[in-house]
Amino acid sequence: MKFSSPNASDNNILDKNILDKNIPDNNVDPANPQSQHLIADWNALQRVFIRPEDESSRQTLVKYMEQIFFGLHDFLNKHVGVTQEISLAELALDHTDTRINKEPLKKLADVIEDIIQEIAPRAVNVASPYFVGHMTSAIPFFMVHLKAITAALNQNMIKLETSKILSVLEKQVLGKMHRMIFKREQAFYDAHVQNIETTLGVFTTDGTTANITALWVARNLALLPKGSFSSIEQDGIFAALKAHDLERMVILVSSRGHFSLKKAGGILGIGNQNVIPIEEDENRSIDLKKLEQTIQALKIQGKTKILAIVGIAGATETGIIDPLPRLADICRDHGIHFHVDAAWGGPVLLSEKYAPLLEGIQRADSVTIDCHKQFYMPMTAGMVYFKDPEALNQIVYHARYINRKGSVDLGIKTLEGSREANSLILDSALKIMGSRGYGLMIDHGIETARVFAQKINARPMFQLVTPPCLNILTYRAVPPFIQRQLDAADEKEQCRLNARLDLLNTNLQRTQREAGKSFVSRTRLRINPMDNQDVVVLRSVIMNPYTTPEILDEILDEQETLLADLI
Repeated sequence: MKFSSPNASDNNILDKNILDKNIPDNNVDPANPQSQHLIADWNALQRVFIRPEDESSRQTLVKYMEQIFFGLHDFLNKHVGVTQEISLAELALDHTDTRINKEPLKKLADVIEDIIQEIAPRAVNVASPYFVGHMTSAIPFFMVHLKAITAALNQNMIKLETSKILSVLEKQVLGKMHRMIFKREQAFYDAHVQNIETTLGVFTTDGTTANITALWVARNLALLPKGSFSSIEQDGIFAALKAHDLERMVILVSSRGHFSLKKAGGILGIGNQNVIPIEEDENRSIDLKKLEQTIQALKIQGKTKILAIVGIAGATETGIIDPLPRLADICRDHGIHFHVDAAWGGPVLLSEKYAPLLEGIQRADSVTIDCHKQFYMPMTAGMVYFKDPEALNQIVYHARYINRKGSVDLGIKTLEGSREANSLILDSALKIMGSRGYGLMIDHGIETARVFAQKINARPMFQLVTPPCLNILTYRAVPPFIQRQLDAADEKEQCRLNARLDLLNTNLQRTQREAGKSFVSRTRLRINPMDNQDVVVLRSVIMNPYTTPEILDEILDEQETLLADLI
């Protein structure tokens, strides 16, 4: 293909003649072909822009990309491991030069070799079955193919003029996900799947932007036009509060709520201190009695609007699911927007065995799901869905050059101003895996986490803190001699002993991480939800389908060996 320039052909940087393979490389010294004199001129730019500079670059690219495309996990295990044992301080010292080179520094082949030899070994192989500490894991090898195609197409989903059929495809995918969550009748989806005036949901960059979008819509629905007040988007929050005779807006959520909800409070102008945490009950889910008490107290205070109640379907730290049916009842009774943060747990709906754990989610007003978590997609992709297909009309924005009034541009109702075609990847993955394929991986994670909990309970060196509801659990190292002291200690002595255990578990997690063989993360929780003291606990997330009970035994074995030295 020839890209034409409106100017004379000598200004056409991709002129067909210049792209001829037979043009000699003017940046190579004829007397010494091995020495490269890289110069940023039009000839060099054209070659770099359209194809590898030379056969060496092509061969290097093919060599490694073939491994990545067709043997992704073997490639990662060979070139990354879990991570190389090197301190962040050492890495930082190697990356202090802030100058941009005027002329090209390296050819593609050299850059790729550097990435493979210098960067990859010091990255983190989140695909390793021994990496069981975060909500980032292995991806199916075909995801790299789909990501590469998506990048090559380079469609911007915000406007129809840069996406066309992919905009239509995205609305179809949104319909599939909406149906998975809300289970509306066929006539509903016939009416809305390709309706240009209604929207079932939107893709976002991640769960944070999805949560912000959901609460943005909820805020606007709570502050509708009234008298001379036209809208909060136009007049601002001060005018909105005055028009509705309010002094405060709040969001209620379990103390295990994701920190993105605090961000939403700041961004939406209600203040993050008004994202009010509700204590946990004995099951570590939101305490419904205390929630009701908080609602009544806010009503008595007056001039306070509860913007939303957020139910959690898979808490980040513990995997706990709030009692969604009861939260739906409370929101219905009090006329409050019900948002479910299912960034982690949403895909459990595809499990024939465990979908009932999310019963009640279909009654939510809005739902967040992350694609790059248990849909096993590459970074970064989130989604938010609304029961009411007209809810997103609360955040409509237009411009003369994009998202024009009357257009079908998807960006009219999104936070992002540019966004790749993640819907193409999800649609393709659903076709390749099927709901049952995803369900099998969900089942594996939940059931393997339960086996892990049994193994932890069977070892005297460890204490299980939060048993898995889904596929996340927490535990801590408690040497038996300290456990005996804890059993006999008063409250003051327990605090001292827990502080000692905090240091031990922190050092254990750091040492294991830096050793680079396996990985669990850590956080702070109360051993008993009724306690007043948070302690350091180890956190495990089981989502890699190749993480086996035998591997989990190896991880615990390594921890016991490290503990012997630390103690």
